[in-house]
Parts: sequence; structure tokens; C-alpha cells
Amino acid sequence: MKGTFITRIALFVLTNLAVVAMLAILAQIFGLERFLVQQGVRISLPGLLVTAALIGFGGSLISLFLSKTMAKWSTGAHVVDVPRTAEEAWLVQTVERLARDAGIGRPEVAIYDSQEMNAFATGARRNNALVAVSTGLLRNMQRSEVEAVLGHELAHVANGDMVTLTLLQGVLNTFVIFLSRVVGFLIDRFLSRSEDGEERGPGIAYFVSSIVLQIVFGILASLIVAWFSRRREFRADDGGAELVGKQAMARALNRLRMQQGEPSLLPASMQAFGIRGGRMIALLSSHPPLEDRISRLLSKEGRTRDEHQKPYVRRSRVM
Repeated sequence: MKGTFITRIALFVLTNLAVVAMLAILAQIFGLERFLVQQGVRISLPGLLVTAALIGFGGSLISLFLSKTMAKWSTGAHVVDVPRTAEEAWLVQTVERLARDAGIGRPEVAIYDSQEMNAFATGARRNNALVAVSTGLLRNMQRSEVEAVLGHELAHVANGDMVTLTLLQGVLNTFVIFLSRVVGFLIDRFLSRSEDGEERGPGIAYFVSSIVLQIVFGILASLIVAWFSRRREFRADDGGAELVGKQAMARALNRLRMQQGEPSLLPASMQAFGIRGGRMIALLSSHPPLEDRISRLLSKEGRTRDEHQKPYVRRSRVM
């Protein structure tokens, strides 16, 4: 919807400005800029902050707008424009129905060749997204389970998870770039301080330390992204249950759990948008354990649709 798209752009601008303003205020409160100047560092914190924001958000936004193209290329997925088989016709019709129930435009439907049971959704706009499923998913799951997986992915789209994750990544990228450069300058000034007080430009210590710090801060930032991604998976499970029924969603997750020992074959850039996760370190995992997701879903009270009931979507959760 046009209004939703404008809202997201406004959210992006406000988030960007908030980060810049917050870091500038913190720099003033703690006297960081005065301290740097006293140490002989000729660095413009506002300029560095703007540069960091441009780089941080620029990379995230480029990734977002190219996500559909990159997803098709990296997985070899082919878009089902005109169904050639009864299975493809069922898949397109099911996605169209679930998208209508979720209140979003029908996304592109694609299939990619993989023995693994998996699926993912991506795209910059909720009314122009891409939902792709593997051939292994179609072959090894019952249709009710495939429908549940599709409901989960469409809940991601309806919740605007791709855009939200992009904004979060942009904020964290800005922090990582800005802080690594500032701390790198401080380390360089400390190690190359001149006895005669002569001011020197950034040395090798700055370049080495800023690179190392960017890696360290980047790992710390990835913990925040992974935490958000795990919360997002729970929410998408709830959305899938609202669309197809709690029992069907639980059965689909359990079927995936039985395959959990196999490593995910999705490209790293797409794993965060898949239905299942791999065996990664818990804090860095983009998906909660499937056992936790099943247990939470079955014990959750509230309006999740049971089979044979009229589908609905709780608009406060799946928008």
C-alpha cells in the first residue's frame, strides 16, 4: 500500500536522524570531541558520523532492494509465471489465497532445486515480495504442512520483517563504522604520541586497529541482529498459525525438526529469511531451536485458527 511504503520511508529517515543526533549528543556530553582535539587528532565527528551513516545504511538498503534478484540468482530459483503442472498451480493458488488473507499483494512464487526442505521470503515491499520453496519441501511435506510453511513466510512479508531488519542493520552498521574509527584514532594517538608535541597524521596503528575493531564490533552487532531475528521467527510462527491453524504449523515445524541434522544449503544471506535454522552457536543463530518454537506454539493461548475454521489475520500482528 502506498501509505505503508511512505511510512517505512519516514521510519528510515527518522531512524537515521535519531542515530546521528544521539551519537552527536553523546559526543558532546562526554566531551569526546574536545578530548580528541586536545590529543592532536584532527577529526570531524559530525563528518565521520554522516559518512558512517551513509555507508552503513547504504549497504543495507542496496542489499534490500537487490534482495529478490540476488535470491533468484544465488539459489537458481525460477519464478512460476504460468504454472506448468498441477503442483505448481496449487502452489500459486495457495500463496495467492494466503496473501489475500494476510492483507498483502500476491508475491512472486518461485521454486529452487534442493533436497533440503526449506523456504524463504524476501523483497523490499510487502506488496511486491518473493516467496520461494525448495523442491525437497514440495516432495517431502504434505500439502497442509507446505501451506503452513507458506503461511510462516507470508507472515514475514506482512510484518515487514525485511525492512525492519534492514533498518536495524543500518543502525548497527553506523555504530560499528563510527566507533571503530574513533577508537582507532585514540589508539593511534596513544601509540604514536610525539615528545616534541608535533602533530602527526593517522599512522599504521589507526588502520590496523580500526579494521580489527570493526570486526569485533561487527560480531557484537551480529548478536543483536540474531536476537531480533529469533524474536521475528516466533512472531512469524504466530502469523502462520493464524493463517493455517496452530496444529498444521506445529506439524510443519516438527517435520523440519526431523531433518535438523542436515546443514542448511541456503546462501548465508538468505538463511535469516528461511523457515529453519542450522546448528549454529545459540547467540549467533538467526532461528530459535525448533523444539522451542513447537513448544511455544502449542502452549500459546489466544486467537490462532484451528483447522476447518474461517481464516483470519489479527491485524495488530500481521499487518
